[in-house]
Amino acid sequence: MTGIVKSFFGVDVLHGVDFDVRPGEVHALVGENGAGKSTLMKVLAGVHRADAGTVRLDGAVVEFGHPLDAQHAGVTTVYQEFNLLPERTVAQNVFLGREPRRRGLVDRRRMRQETADLLDDLGVDRTVLDPDRRVASLSVAQQQVVEIVKAMSMQTRVICMDEPTAALAGAEVDLLYRLVRTLQSRGVAIVYVSHRLVEIFDLSDRITVLKDGHLVHTVDTAATTPDDLVRDMVGRNLGSFFPARTDDGPSDEVLLSLSDAGNHDVDGIDLEVRAGEVVGVAGLQGSGRTELAHAVFGLRPFTRGTMRVRGQDVRPTSAREAITAGIALVTEDRKAQGLALEQGVEANARLVLDAVAPRQAPERAARIPDLLSSLEFSARSGSREVRYLSGGNQQKVVLTKWLVTDPAVLVLDEPTRGIDVGAKRAVYDLVRDRCAAGVGVLLISSELPELLGVADRIVVMRDGRLVGEVGPDASESDILAIAAGATGEAAA
Repeated sequence: MTGIVKSFFGVDVLHGVDFDVRPGEVHALVGENGAGKSTLMKVLAGVHRADAGTVRLDGAVVEFGHPLDAQHAGVTTVYQEFNLLPERTVAQNVFLGREPRRRGLVDRRRMRQETADLLDDLGVDRTVLDPDRRVASLSVAQQQVVEIVKAMSMQTRVICMDEPTAALAGAEVDLLYRLVRTLQSRGVAIVYVSHRLVEIFDLSDRITVLKDGHLVHTVDTAATTPDDLVRDMVGRNLGSFFPARTDDGPSDEVLLSLSDAGNHDVDGIDLEVRAGEVVGVAGLQGSGRTELAHAVFGLRPFTRGTMRVRGQDVRPTSAREAITAGIALVTEDRKAQGLALEQGVEANARLVLDAVAPRQAPERAARIPDLLSSLEFSARSGSREVRYLSGGNQQKVVLTKWLVTDPAVLVLDEPTRGIDVGAKRAVYDLVRDRCAAGVGVLLISSELPELLGVADRIVVMRDGRLVGEVGPDASESDILAIAAGATGEAAA
C-alpha cells in the first residue's frame, strides 16, 4: 500500500500512509485508537476506497470495490466485532455464502466434514468447538475462534487480524499463537493489529506505528522495545501506565459486602469492597467473573446468601434496583450492551439518568462535559454518533454514563478491552480518582499486568467460586497457578 489517503466528512484520517507485508511474515500495525489502523485495513479489505494512493498484490495494482473482491483475491479480514449468524452452526458460519453443493442443494455432510477437517488441521479440540454447535451457544472466546477459522478456510494469501485476542484468555490465546504460526509456515502474510504489547513482541517480525493518520515509522521488532513503541504511539514511557497508589489506602467503610452469596452461576461468594479500594477479580475464561458482576448488578440475581451496599441489606433483581442502591456496571461488550450506537455522545452519556432519574437528569447532565474532559475525550468527536468513534472514545462515553450517576460501587468488566495504551491510562486515572472520592471499585480483567498495576488486592475465581486472594506484589504465575488449580488456596 503506497501513499494511502482517506478522509470522512472533510476530516483527514489517513495522510499518505505506506505499508507492506511479505509472505510468511507477521507485520504488526499499532497506534492509539483513532490513529487510522482500522481505516487502513478497511481500504485493503475493500470496505473503503482510498481517496489517493495505490494497493498492489504481487506487484500488480488492484482496486477492491467490495469486500468480496478482496476475498476472491485472497485478502481476508477478521474484525474485532463478530460477523456470525447466532442461530446457525459453526460449519454453516464457516462456509456462509460458499456452501458446498450437490445436485443443486447444500451438501451439509460435506460442509460439516470439511469444517471438522479444518478444525483438526488447525489443532482445535472438537470438545471445545464442534462443527454442529449453534454459534449462539458459544462463549465470546469460541466465537472469536470461529471467525479466525472462517477466514482461514478461504484460500487466504493475506489475512488481517483486528484485535484477535481481545476476547480470548489462557488456552484460547495459546491456540491463536499456534494458528498464526501455522499460517506463517504456509506462506500467508499476516497483518496483526493489537493493543497487547506482549503479543506484538511474541508474534511479529516488523512493526508499523501510526499516529493521527500519519506513518511514524516501520521497524524490525528485534530492533525496538516496548518503551520505545509506547513513546512512538503516545509520547510517554511504559512505566507511566499505572498511576501510583495513595499512601492512605482504603478506608474501613465497607461499601459492598457479600456473604455466602450464590445463584445458578456462582456459589459461596464472600467478598468485601471498601471505600477507596480497588478489588481485582482474576480467573480463566468461564471461571465466573462476569457472572459475579451480573449477580451484583441484578441481571442474574443472587438467590441465596446476603448482599449489603453501604450497610443496607439489598438483593437487586434488576438493573434499576442496582442503580438505585448505588451500583454501576460497565459491561465487557460496550457495543452490544453499553451504547446506543446511532445516537450522539450526550444522548448516550444521559442514558442511565434519563431512564432512572428523569427529573434530576437535566441538572446532573451538566457535569457530562467535565467528566468527558477528565477522561481526555476528543472534543472534536462530541457531535458525532458514537458508532463513528474510536474504541477508546466509546469506552469513555460508557464510563461517563455511569459516573454521572455518582455510584458508591463501580463494577468494571474488562474496561480496557480493545482500547489503546493512552486510553487505558485515562481509565486507570479515572479508577484512582474515583477511589480518592470514596468509591469502591470491583475490577474484572483478563490482563494480569492490569490487575497487578491497578488493584489493591486481587481475588481469584475458579468454577464459580472464590478460591484465593493475593496482594499487588504477587506475580502473574502466582495468580495463574491459583486460577488453574495448580496450587492450594492462597492469601497474602
